Amino acid sequence: MYAPAPLASRRRRPALAVLGALFAALLLAGCAEVTEGPIWQPGAGGGGTGAPVESPTPKVKKISLSATGDIVMAMAPNRLPPNNGKGFFDSVKKALAADLVMGNLEEPLTVDTGAGKCGADSTRCFQFRAPPEYAAHLADAGFDLLNQANNHGYDFGEKGYENTQKALEEHGLEHTGAPDQITVVEVKGVKVAVAGFSSYRWSNSLTDIPAAKKVIAKAATMADIVVVQVHMGAEGAEMTRVRPGTEMFLGENRGDPIKFSRAMIDSGADLVVGHGPHVLRGMEFYKGRLIAYSLGNFAGGGNSLSNNGRLGWGGVLKVSLEEDGTWAGGSFVSTYMDGVRKPVVDPDDRGLGLLKEVTKLDFPETGARFTDSGKISPPAAG
Repeated sequence: MYAPAPLASRRRRPALAVLGALFAALLLAGCAEVTEGPIWQPGAGGGGTGAPVESPTPKVKKISLSATGDIVMAMAPNRLPPNNGKGFFDSVKKALAADLVMGNLEEPLTVDTGAGKCGADSTRCFQFRAPPEYAAHLADAGFDLLNQANNHGYDFGEKGYENTQKALEEHGLEHTGAPDQITVVEVKGVKVAVAGFSSYRWSNSLTDIPAAKKVIAKAATMADIVVVQVHMGAEGAEMTRVRPGTEMFLGENRGDPIKFSRAMIDSGADLVVGHGPHVLRGMEFYKGRLIAYSLGNFAGGGNSLSNNGRLGWGGVLKVSLEEDGTWAGGSFVSTYMDGVRKPVVDPDDRGLGLLKEVTKLDFPETGARFTDSGKISPPAAG
């Protein structure tokens, strides 16, 4: 079990601590001398004379992150997208572009392992998989990291799960979501830790909040920014609302989205990216950090996901964060799944319209504010 780090130490970076200790040691050893007065320019002449120069104000590092909801590219072996998936994400490449691009991979990338979860007589059972080489389509789209913590991660068993990781790695893609897995990537000199959660045994637990808090507390000691990817909430076209309490679906505990998300921020998370209900849900700010409760369906190749009405709406969330996780701006680009379930930017902004509506209903005080162009900002301080 992880020993949780105090939240107050969350923003203190190891590198700064080491430099501080080194400087203190030099002072004690008499190797450093602190003097009052201006800083002299090197090489200005003997006797330490020269023109004083001001110390430059260090620039605040800022990075951009983008995220999507559920991604299914195919239902192998027979239901594959046109051109075997080539160009599958071309329509949304520009919208996805960011320093770190993340998505929820709602299917294994594997050959048939013989361990499919749906038997011949199964009803209401859905198992997805795409050929391993489809990892190339994700890389071509600009994705950097994929989440496996969801209800389809083990559709073809442990071998299928491992094959997915191998396929992603072969194309330079990171993955997260396994139990105790904290994935750290460095972006423009800023370390970002990402951990995936769901209510299934092959991921960090969504329903065991004390255990989840320990994972995030540890992640906060490993990086500058901490992102939570979480598959939570009941499914269906009518599930656009977020209310306090545990949500159930087909007898499964799908977590308490509000309680879980806020607990993760209390433990050190800077951004919570939700998915799972297959519809968009509202967004709120908690302690200055954004919670996106569900980004809906992004892609459903092989007609795997319904694009009927709001089930077909999704989007790309893009946020900018400072090195310490402070909010620095954000936006939402509406998308929809077309006839072959590829993601396309939606000129009618139906997803944004739904987001505005449900955010206002569910989070009247804490909800994100959206402009007509999709710009996101925190609610005005009251």
